[in-house]
Amino acid sequence: MKMILIIIGVIIALVFIIPIFTKKEYDIVRDVTINKPSQQVFDYIKHLKNQDNYSKWVMMDPNAKKGYTGTDGTVGSKMSWDSQNKNVGAGEQEITKLTDGKQMDLAIHFIRPFEGRATAYMSTEAKNANETKVSWAFHSKMAYPMNIMLLFMNMDKMVGDDIATGLSNLKTVMEKQ
Repeated sequence: MKMILIIIGVIIALVFIIPIFTKKEYDIVRDVTINKPSQQVFDYIKHLKNQDNYSKWVMMDPNAKKGYTGTDGTVGSKMSWDSQNKNVGAGEQEITKLTDGKQMDLAIHFIRPFEGRATAYMSTEAKNANETKVSWAFHSKMAYPMNIMLLFMNMDKMVGDDIATGLSNLKTVMEKQ
């Protein structure tokens, strides 16, 4: 019995010691080239409502309750979501900065199934008059001791694959226009 208690104690100690030395933040970036002028692409992505047409996350539950505040496509506008789908949950995102024709910065607040915060941006860069490189980046962190999960979860693959899907959808939508 004493040995079992020692083993349990060591496991518990490791759960609290290992996260001290484990990364707490992660950054993910994906990009795609779209055969449309840069300003046209930027003017589309800066509207949160347009995410209905390309974001894998938004498309995961078409029945999610969505709300919008502010003037879409401007700093301060927000989109909220609430879904019973455990993979979607509830939260909101807000446009925090716009650099016209270049970049939209977002603050994301996840409420359910887990509380969390992240930042993201979508940027456009003209490769030539009719080609645009779109980058979508996501930055988040996990608080101690939950950051131990980063040892077991490949966030670059999990989140990165979803971003890549969204960018592929965006390319399809934009090139049909």
